[in-house]
Amino acid sequence: MTRKIYPYSLQSKDAKIAGVCSTLGAKAGIDPTFIRIAWVAGTLLLHIPISVSLIAYAAAGFYLVMQKRRNATGERRMSDFDRMDHAASRKPTVHAMRTELDVNDRRLMAIDHHLNSQNDELAREIEALRQEDK
Repeated sequence: MTRKIYPYSLQSKDAKIAGVCSTLGAKAGIDPTFIRIAWVAGTLLLHIPISVSLIAYAAAGFYLVMQKRRNATGERRMSDFDRMDHAASRKPTVHAMRTELDVNDRRLMAIDHHLNSQNDELAREIEALRQEDK
């Protein structure tokens, strides 16, 4: 079962007005506060009228909503590799990992844990067998 992920949805978690800067910050991997400061500083330093800046902000919000709608109605599905990359970039909580990851992801995590963990009991058994061979 593949799940749909909408990469252009407006984020309401860190939203101040409509979530445009928080969404752009999440996509760029930087703090949304820096994008807000850059937006205001760019408006003031480049002598852009405030109305033009607000229209650009609204256009960016409209673009992100349209992208979300296009992804929701289209049958674009992410591959497992892209989905795992997306999950890793979000830094999910333990609860999210238990509830959002599918069975295959959990199996891969269990295999990775088994391969990367130290198994002292197995090491003792191997050493005991080596001693018997001598």
